[in-house]
Parts: sequence; structure tokens; C-alpha cells
Amino acid sequence: MNNTLIKAKSNSNQSNSRDAGAFLKVVVFSIGNLNLALRIETVYKVLNQTPVYGIGSSGVGIANVGDRDVTVVDLHRQLFQSSNINEGVNKGYLLIIQNKEGELYGIPVAGVPALLEMPLANIRVLPQSYRHADVFGFATHVCHIPQAEALTIFLLDVDQMLLAP
Repeated sequence: MNNTLIKAKSNSNQSNSRDAGAFLKVVVFSIGNLNLALRIETVYKVLNQTPVYGIGSSGVGIANVGDRDVTVVDLHRQLFQSSNINEGVNKGYLLIIQNKEGELYGIPVAGVPALLEMPLANIRVLPQSYRHADVFGFATHVCHIPQAEALTIFLLDVDQMLLAP
């Protein structure tokens, strides 16, 4: 993926400079020791954790959400080869996301996801070499936020994440 995230948010009369006042709204959540983010436009809703059925070695299961069945992607299993789904059914949340085709998917997360505005000036494209060499290839960008406690957040591509093995 090229630098389209930043170019899409830049003002057309600016010469590809990243304005210090420009932000990207994301929903941030943790999986293991990683801070991950999804663009706010891809997040459908956040629910209390519901039972997930059919999780096997693939890390994909299904959950009943209202009157719909939603495919659940266990990112913890994909990234760390272990799962924490259904260890505590009512502990945690189910982040419901929507891909480009409008299909809904769920991502189980242990803590409450947070809304955050990431400064565009701090967002960088991850190198293709890293994306092709790592199981974490569905991360497209990284944002370093230097504060009292430095924070590194990986921005995920919903459609690539759903294609990951």
C-alpha cells in the first residue's frame, strides 16, 4: 500500500505537507502487547463479548449478533498462536467491523476500544518488505505518539486482515 492514507486526508491546496492540525479518527484496541487501530469509518459497533462458535485452528468462528450471524476473526490466535476467546464469555468486547462490500466481521478484544485522533504528521507507511515477511502483514501504517508514555499504534487494513491466513 502506498501513501494514499495520508494523501487522501491532505488538503488539495497543500503541497503534500502533513499539517500538524490534521488528524485521522481511529478506534484503538489492544491484542496482546500490540496497540492496533481501525479507521472509524470501518467500525460498525462495539458490543459486550458474546459466545463465539466454531473457532478452530483457522482462528475464524461465528457469533450471533442480534438477528445476524457474524464471522469472528481471532486476531490473538493469528498473531500469537494462542486464543483467549470464550475463556471468559462476558469479559471483553466484540468489535464489529465492516469491509468494503458491507459484510460484518467481529474481532474479540479484552479491553474497551478507545476513540483517538492520530496526528497525520506521525503516521508512516510500513515497508512492503516487513508486510510480506510477517504474519502481521495486514498492518499498513504505524503511528508513534510521543507522550509521557510513548505509544506505537499499527493501523490495520480491514480487507487485508480478513484475507490473512
